[in-house]
Amino acid sequence: MTDLPKSADTDALLARAHIEGVDEATWLDVIQRMDEVYSQLVSDEIALEQKNVELEQSQQFIFSVMSAMSDVLLVCNERGEIEETNAALCELVGRSDDELRGTPVFALLADDASRARMRGVLDDANPSRRGQAVELNLRDAEGRPVPVDTNLTPRFARNGKRAGTVFVGRPTAELKRAYHELREAHEALKLAQQQLLHSEKMASLGRLVAGVAHELNNPISFVLGNVHALKKYSERMGRYIDAVRAGASDEELGELRTRLRIEHLLKDLPSLIEGTMEGAQRTADIVNGLKRFSAVDPEGRTAVDLNTVIERAIHWIRKGTTAAVDMHWEAGAPCVVMGSAGQLQQVVMNLLQNACDAAGADGRTAELTIACTATGERVRMTLRDNGPGIPDEYLSRIFEPFFTTKPVGKGTGLGLSISYGIVEQHGGTLVARNHPDGGAEFVLELPAAASLT
Repeated sequence: MTDLPKSADTDALLARAHIEGVDEATWLDVIQRMDEVYSQLVSDEIALEQKNVELEQSQQFIFSVMSAMSDVLLVCNERGEIEETNAALCELVGRSDDELRGTPVFALLADDASRARMRGVLDDANPSRRGQAVELNLRDAEGRPVPVDTNLTPRFARNGKRAGTVFVGRPTAELKRAYHELREAHEALKLAQQQLLHSEKMASLGRLVAGVAHELNNPISFVLGNVHALKKYSERMGRYIDAVRAGASDEELGELRTRLRIEHLLKDLPSLIEGTMEGAQRTADIVNGLKRFSAVDPEGRTAVDLNTVIERAIHWIRKGTTAAVDMHWEAGAPCVVMGSAGQLQQVVMNLLQNACDAAGADGRTAELTIACTATGERVRMTLRDNGPGIPDEYLSRIFEPFFTTKPVGKGTGLGLSISYGIVEQHGGTLVARNHPDGGAEFVLELPAAASLT
């Protein structure tokens, strides 16, 4: 820009103005106006430079964002010619931005079906401003087709006419691989959960071994005693039958019958057989109960009376503990739910065992009060103990996996957590709280079987 006249130049202009018949005031006004124009030009130039800096920063920001995108991005005009790309697309197709600029977008597609879908989007006269999801096959740097899940969004000019299309997509091979890895992790987690569930069940079963051995000893001993008696009776009967076959006289047979007590034997046989069958049945019931508890339950659910589950759990807890326990329980009306009898028995046994351990920790007699009622569409079981209750800081963590207040070696911290998960799978709730009159209380609620039909 040319410098404006100053000092001596101004005097020269004034002198010339005087000579040419123009007064001095007029020339001063002209000079003042020139100074104002110059100042405005300088201000405009500074503002323009600032705008250029801001524009460059905006362009750099947009370029950095596009370069950082892991999704492929492409912008084409209304004729389908590429105007802009990002680094992810260039890397995928193995061509630079300069090479792609001006190229028809159809040249990047790997098959006719993809080109037809792209053509249908570009030729749409009334496209949705939200775009359209289309699956296309791009050709990668080695010429192989790569499936890409894309969103094609129209781009409009200021006059409202369509100016082109923005293409944003992600190769679905990556998504499928991630989904496959997620599914494998989920299956591994399910397997680990099943193993934990079964391990905790077997740990509970181990606590019952002593009681079960005693429980089995009674009917088995009874059966063995009866079998020994039956063996003796069979020997006597054999001797008597041999005498009959040998043609002994009536006198001899009568004497033999008296000596072998055949009449007494015949009267005693029905009771011996009946007792043996009863003992065998009791043994079978015990074994079936253990099998039902320890086996991995099938997915199918059946109608289960929670009263029966509670009675069976109380029976096993009494047999498996050496501590003094006083159970307050009386079965009421049927409380039928749909579920797995073995899993529900595991839940109730865990609750009873924990209550026994907590209430009898200081050597006193544990008193447990159990109630089960059906109200409308819900079945509720409550279990209250006479222990010290649950500290407030533990109430929010009591169902966390591996959380336990028992000494090392006395508990795994999985029983309540697994029980909570089983109840959730059955569509129910399990809540722990402190009873207003003292002790801890657990409330188990499950949907009634009638409400599920």
